[in-house]
Amino acid sequence: MTLTQKQATFTVMIAKLILWADGQGLQLTFGQAYQTPAQVENDMQAGKGIRNRLYSLRLAIDLNLFIDGVYQTATTAYKPLGQYWQAMGGAWGGDFKACPDGNHFSLLYSGIK
Repeated sequence: MTLTQKQATFTVMIAKLILWADGQGLQLTFGQAYQTPAQVENDMQAGKGIRNRLYSLRLAIDLNLFIDGVYQTATTAYKPLGQYWQAMGGAWGGDFKACPDGNHFSLLYSGIK
């Protein structure tokens, strides 16, 4: 699968996740959805992140969750979203070992060099 095909698949999956969340009465807004190569390099120099960040490939997004108008910061609040996302084949940041990141949703791309 080419990167463009993977990005198109990711976009449709995000749409499905958003519609599913809405049907559950959950409100989502967009967080980070893209990082330029320069931003990635700046983060690397500051000791944050990894060089091959999926944001710069347009294969990762942070979604902000609101329940009853209250912004949710706990990874546990995102768990239903994470489970739905994983059932579609995505990777959920709530399962990150070192630092769980509940609002992170991504799609792995094996073409990263």
